[in-house]
Formats: sequence, C-alpha cells, structure tokens
Amino acid sequence: MFIHQIMTQNPITVRPDLPVTEAQAILKRERIHHLPVLDKNNRLVGIVAEKDLLYASPSPATTLNVYEMTALLSKLKVEKVMSRDVVLVNDDTLVEDAAHLMADRQIGGLPVMRGDVLVGIVTESDIFRLFIELFGTRKKGLRVTAVIHEVRGELAKMTSAVAERGGNIISIGTFPGEDMTSALLLLKVNEISKEDLTEALRPFVKEIRDLREV
Repeated sequence: MFIHQIMTQNPITVRPDLPVTEAQAILKRERIHHLPVLDKNNRLVGIVAEKDLLYASPSPATTLNVYEMTALLSKLKVEKVMSRDVVLVNDDTLVEDAAHLMADRQIGGLPVMRGDVLVGIVTESDIFRLFIELFGTRKKGLRVTAVIHEVRGELAKMTSAVAERGGNIISIGTFPGEDMTSALLLLKVNEISKEDLTEALRPFVKEIRDLREV
C-alpha cells in the first residue's frame, strides 16, 4: 500500500510570516497537529508542529500577564519556530517505509510530495487507522494469538485447513518469535466455532496463547 492511499490530501498550510497565535488557532479549530509551511511560490520551506508552538509560548512561571503574553506571541512568526529540515516522503512511498521513518526519527507527521508539489500529509493518526483496518477490528470474529513453526509453506497449509472447516479469514499477520524457529501469529476468523478453529490450527501451531471472541 502506498502513502497516497492513506494520506490527508490538500492539507491546510500556512505562510512563514503568519503569527504564531494564528497558527495555534488553526490547529485548535481544525483539530490537527501539523502545518506544512509554504512560501509565496507554494514551495515547502518548513513544517510547524503543535509542540513547536507550545515551546514558543511563555513559561507558566512568567511574570507577564495574559495581555502581554498575547501581544508578545502576536509578533512572533511561524518562520521563527518551524522546522526547516523537513523529513518528507513521496506519494508513492510504501506505507511501511513511512512508518519506519516516523518511528526512527520520532516525528508525528510527514509532508507528502509529488515532485516539488505538496499533495498531502501523513500522520500517526493515519497509520493508526490503517492498523485498525489491517487487523479487522471493526468486524466480529475469533481472534487467535499463537506461536507457529517458522517453516516454509506452513502458513498456507494452515489457512487452507481453516477454510476447509468453513472459516473466513478476516485478517492475518506474523511477527518475529522468541527464536529463529518460531513466529507469532495473529489471526482473526469468522463463520467458524472455537472448537473447529482449534482443531484446524492444532497441527500447525506450537502453542495457542489466546483465543477469544471479539
């Protein structure tokens, strides 16, 4: 899956000379956490995050009153607090590569480019929504957590065994196990009983750690 399939298209943007107070108002009104910053030629020159604006605000220990703080912030421009070294991705970047980048760089949002043009933004919320869909959490069924043998072809045999007993696989995922000989399986199935599912899985798993209806 590509980033353009999950990104927010035509994101809200701001200019570098926008007062910080107005940027804060936009974030609050739109319920977003990142604003790409474009110059007068619509070229991406930075990104400002909610935390950048928070750091720019006076400390609660300040002796300034609320009017003085507002006046001070109204003179502070976005260009003074934005990140100029922007980490970005192209619209044909794989979702997993973007997620890896966000985790490694500890950032919550990535501008999405098509050539030199900003076409979207992808955030942690977009990744979370995809995660929900991939694991079929919106559909009712039986959810299994099991340790399986790391053997070529075993997964295909196991899913065939489930299908032969009438089970419909909603989602499936594998993760590294505790050693090189095993993997952790997360499986969600409907249209099958717990008993039949257990019997279908038994020849292919080392251990069923959890089986519940969700």
